[in-house]
Amino acid sequence: MTFVVTESCISCKYTDCVDVCPVDAFREGANFLVIDPDECIDCAVCVPECPVNAIYAAEDVPANQRDFIPLNAELAPQWKRILKTKPSLPDADAWAKVDNKRAELKR
Repeated sequence: MTFVVTESCISCKYTDCVDVCPVDAFREGANFLVIDPDECIDCAVCVPECPVNAIYAAEDVPANQRDFIPLNAELAPQWKRILKTKPSLPDADAWAKVDNKRAELKR
């Protein structure tokens, strides 16, 4: 099992989860984070830190977001490691209330 960042993160990119990760498993895209499944040690400390509830254990990812499991694995090697908290995106609070944000994902 690994942990997965899902749709709620898109266009918010709160990075509260990054500071608590003991193995620096998070990777940063333009408007989304992913977790590298090869680095994640399944500690779950990132889950309560996410203000938009975007992080799930792979086995608990909602059915309509299961495609984020392979997406995290695909994007992690392409994106740069993020090591510390950064400011969220300017409209993060507004985007946090939006559903169906997949089309907004910037690869």
